[in-house]
Amino acid sequence: MAEWLGSALQKLLQRFESARDLHLIASLPKLAIFQSGIMFLKSLYWIGLAACVLLIVSCFLPWVYYADLNQSFTGFYSYKNEYGRPGKFLLVMTVLIMVFMVLPKVWAKRSNLFLCALTVAYAFKTYVLFTSCYNNYCPQKLAGIYLMLGASVVMLLASCFPRMNIPASYKK
Repeated sequence: MAEWLGSALQKLLQRFESARDLHLIASLPKLAIFQSGIMFLKSLYWIGLAACVLLIVSCFLPWVYYADLNQSFTGFYSYKNEYGRPGKFLLVMTVLIMVFMVLPKVWAKRSNLFLCALTVAYAFKTYVLFTSCYNNYCPQKLAGIYLMLGASVVMLLASCFPRMNIPASYKK
């Protein structure tokens, strides 16, 4: 046991000693993988805005089809309003998220992250509510429900990496 512990500590010490050679790693040319990742983060702002528009459009598309009722439900229509109108809430939240994405303030970016997380949770709840089975019958899921869920997740991802210009006074 003691030999095993001693050899493990020696390996750990060798790893720390090899950290002295990190200046050699820093002098290596930048990899294209990292540069493409940076470009993806720069374009994530526009992808997030496109996801906001897609979420608004998906609220008007049919989400599920109930064959026993012979009706398609959207974000604004359900039979006898049994499932409510989640499209109203999603529409208001999406407009707020779009405004906060465009504003160049730190408080707007932080609020946007909270609103996007709330929207994803509500979209997931709506997905479960609209697609759940009842009386041994499962509705047919249509493209609108998947677009709604996917667009809200992309909006959350875009709000995690906001586009902010840092003033020169903060840079050291």
